[in-house]
Amino acid sequence: MATGSIFANISGRGRPYFTLAIVLLGLFPVMAGAQDVGLAGVMGSKAMLMVNGSEPQAVAIGQSMDGVKLLSVQGDQVVVEIGGKKRPLRVGQHAIGASSGDGSGKIIMTANGQGHFFTTGTINGTSVRFMVDTGATMISLGASDARRLGLDFNKGQKGMTQTANGPAAVSKLALDTVRIGDVTLHQVDALILQTEMPVALLGMSFLNRMEMQRDGSTMTLKKRY
Repeated sequence: MATGSIFANISGRGRPYFTLAIVLLGLFPVMAGAQDVGLAGVMGSKAMLMVNGSEPQAVAIGQSMDGVKLLSVQGDQVVVEIGGKKRPLRVGQHAIGASSGDGSGKIIMTANGQGHFFTTGTINGTSVRFMVDTGATMISLGASDARRLGLDFNKGQKGMTQTANGPAAVSKLALDTVRIGDVTLHQVDALILQTEMPVALLGMSFLNRMEMQRDGSTMTLKKRY
């Protein structure tokens, strides 16, 4: 699968080196897990919605964005549907919800124009935006995401990785839970960088435990164990 990433495989002496992909990318709506929805404004019968920190996008009544459906617009208030539940929002407000799964234990994603697959899930119960990357050995998180998730860099196994900007210190630790859609995995290895990343990478520590099938621009992941 082409991801447009820059990979590095380095064997180090003394300190472990890990494989990591560092990418520059744009976000694309796909199937989501836990959702953070904000209302940036109203334009006639359209709402400017922000889902999981995305840029505001105009959504018309009856349309959906990242699994969030706009039901109505009245003045500066809208009603959205998240996971089958109606949530009222005024301009400047946010709502947290979870999209409904179909019980199949599958994750279905659609590629963007560059062939990247994005999804939203949770790590230890907190929402995280992921890009699927088969070139990353593990789930990989930038410094800001790690702090937001309460992950302590100093408690993991220290190492180095090679990024597009040169060597970077990393820390390897196990995540208690990683959930995307109906799929929940426990004790999933992850790398925390001391530098920032534009998005978390859904690497092979998660993907190796899934059956992966791609059909054109659609990717389906099914839990293996």
